[in-house]
Amino acid sequence: MILDNNAIVAALRKVKDPNSGQDIISVRMVEDFKVEGNNVSFSINLSGQDAKVKQSLNFACMQAIQEVYPEAQVHIHLKSDSGSEPLKNKVLPQVKNVIAVASGKGGVGKSTVSVNLAISLVNKGAKVGLIDADLYGPSIPTMMGLQGQRPKVEMLYGKHKIVPLEAHGVKVMSVGFIVEPEQAVVLRGPRLGGIIKQFINECIWPDLDYLIIDLPPGTGDIQLTLVQTVPVTGAVIVTTPQEVAIVDAVKAMNMFLLDNVNVPILGIVENMSWFTPAELPDNKYMIFGEGGGKKLAKISKSVLLGQIPLVQGIREGGDNGIPVAMQDDNPLKEMFENLALNTIRQIQLRNEVLGPTKVVEMKR
Repeated sequence: MILDNNAIVAALRKVKDPNSGQDIISVRMVEDFKVEGNNVSFSINLSGQDAKVKQSLNFACMQAIQEVYPEAQVHIHLKSDSGSEPLKNKVLPQVKNVIAVASGKGGVGKSTVSVNLAISLVNKGAKVGLIDADLYGPSIPTMMGLQGQRPKVEMLYGKHKIVPLEAHGVKVMSVGFIVEPEQAVVLRGPRLGGIIKQFINECIWPDLDYLIIDLPPGTGDIQLTLVQTVPVTGAVIVTTPQEVAIVDAVKAMNMFLLDNVNVPILGIVENMSWFTPAELPDNKYMIFGEGGGKKLAKISKSVLLGQIPLVQGIREGGDNGIPVAMQDDNPLKEMFENLALNTIRQIQLRNEVLGPTKVVEMKR
């Protein structure tokens, strides 16, 4: 019997990568694939796994092929990437772009921007994930209408993996799914970092065009852990127009621009740019001043991605779990879709001009 290459590849798609939970073909772990007579041989690039996981993966590959071709002689070489040239991306290889949404101070609407940006990207046909990394104040479950829900846990090669929840087409993970709503999150730096690493490394994220990380305000342990764990494509900085917010936003921005961090600034979102009451839709009241977003864009040598007004409907959508980006009859939906389009353009430009961001290695 002649062995069909395509049938063998299809069988191997049932075998999961122990890191990402994706199939080993999609994440390009299989190399040097050959079929000669009844012999099937290939290599699997596998780093950072113990002998038990490697043995389980080896057996899973043999079993998958022999279910289709019982007579096949399967030869698998498990190799670790020890050369100077790293694999394409060992961390989240199935995610094309990781976007950090940051701010200098709290209360500027960063989570609101993250949620509506994620949904607007989905509305444009993208596959999107959202991590609520604001561990002290996880508001994403409320905004996405996921309060009280718990993620499932799957076993993968003897290890527990978390399956993110989904709302409005977005895959979502938050510490708010793990702790009770009224429970205070009291954690020191190492534990904070451990949770962020868990959300990245121990969740089964599907193929994504964009993974948005909603960061806490400022420049603390969570921000540092993020850039040390995963290559961040770029950062979106959220501010209000007022000078106090701009001063703090500059500090948050400069953390990403440090020489040893070197995460590009994709652009600035100016939130609460003006106040428009529902009964006077054509009126604009600049209650927080004006020009702050443009000023920050100039300082960061990036662009103003969008200006979002202070409107009651945005607050109501977040409280009700139906963000304005989901509301077809809401004029603010178009504003967030323009923000999404501008973000897509900036990411495309960034990827054309700059090389991939590297994970930060902190030297002691």
